Amino acid sequence: MTAPAYDDTTTARPSGDGTVARAVVTGIGVVAPSGVGADAHWRTVLAGQRRTGPITLFDAAGYPTRLGGEVADFDPARYADNRALVQTDRWTHLGFAATGLALADAGLPEQAPDPYAWAVTLASSSGGNLFGQRELQRLWSSPSRTVGAYQSIAWFYAASVGQLSIRHQAKGPCGVLVAESAGGLDSLAHAVRTVRRGASVVLAGATECPLSPYALACQLRSGLLSAETDPERAYRPFDAGASGYLPAEGGAVFVVEELGHALARGVRIYGEVTGWGATHDAAHTTAESAGDPRQYARAMRLALGRAGVEPDEVDVVVPDGLGVPRYDRSEAEALRSVFGALAPPVTTHKSLTGRAHQGGSALDVATALLAFAHDTLPASAGPDTVAPGCELGFLRAARRPRHRLALVCARGFDGFNSALVLRGAPPSGTEQ
Repeated sequence: MTAPAYDDTTTARPSGDGTVARAVVTGIGVVAPSGVGADAHWRTVLAGQRRTGPITLFDAAGYPTRLGGEVADFDPARYADNRALVQTDRWTHLGFAATGLALADAGLPEQAPDPYAWAVTLASSSGGNLFGQRELQRLWSSPSRTVGAYQSIAWFYAASVGQLSIRHQAKGPCGVLVAESAGGLDSLAHAVRTVRRGASVVLAGATECPLSPYALACQLRSGLLSAETDPERAYRPFDAGASGYLPAEGGAVFVVEELGHALARGVRIYGEVTGWGATHDAAHTTAESAGDPRQYARAMRLALGRAGVEPDEVDVVVPDGLGVPRYDRSEAEALRSVFGALAPPVTTHKSLTGRAHQGGSALDVATALLAFAHDTLPASAGPDTVAPGCELGFLRAARRPRHRLALVCARGFDGFNSALVLRGAPPSGTEQ
């Protein structure tokens, strides 16, 4: 595939420390209910195919929420050896797969040629649920009252970062961002900062697997999950019939690369992370709360300002789309306060996959970058009937982008708000 021309003459807006290194995305790895691989995900988005259904990773018959988004026919043995799989949780297995796909897409080797020039910055919100569930059940139900040797390294929230750092010999600055769904965007923002501090390649993004008895019980306590039994009606952001979200596994991992390094390799560039913003509501998420639209809007304005982008230049907004009516109204209010009468098209596809927490916002970034790569803004997967207070310009039919700019937004439980501005590269075979 011929790499499209990329404008390397524009001066990046300096960050607070005055650096101007630019960070571009050269690889996308998707492992989600929408499919394994970026192409499979894109086909699902274009077709508007709903991929949620009955939870099969455990028996959920006794729970109010029995539907979710799972990665169908996922074979972790294709992406890691048995030793690594035994030591880690399914959440990390999904990370192995997504990272391997991203590196292959970027034309990079499995292991870093210069280990200290590679870094890993992922997001995490709940860690190795299935592994931890199994070991705790063993602890309290067997006479031995023991857990396996890998319990201490498989469940905790930084496990995937550590495993990927070892597997790919990425010995540069590594870390994990914890901001629930907002973390998937924060990881990319931190990847840019890491590039500006000297890294050539950063693995960023997130995967998730919140589908275990304990994990589902924790989510149910929030009162935000849907109890609908019909997958077609269970998760409907901004819709008059919205009743909550469905949990999902999966996500996306990206190769974020310093622009000069990418150009020297002659690799395809999907786009550039040009601005970001993060704020906090200073309030817990409860069954009665709705988040602070002012702080959410401030995160969007920060992202646009840092990118040097005016609201009327944005081609598309990919929102959080929790599917809880009061949160959807609050998000719509925040978007209207930022864009006013100049509101760009809004497109969301979470109803197709379920809400994968930090993995879901990373998946939204993949969708936006793929939209620019294919020169097509995909139609929104709903709402069918817009709920009162959620009146936004939902994209009802695919169209071509004008400025190749997207604003991706996410809200994390307990007050996290993040927004990310992406500038897409020209589609393959075209000049900028």
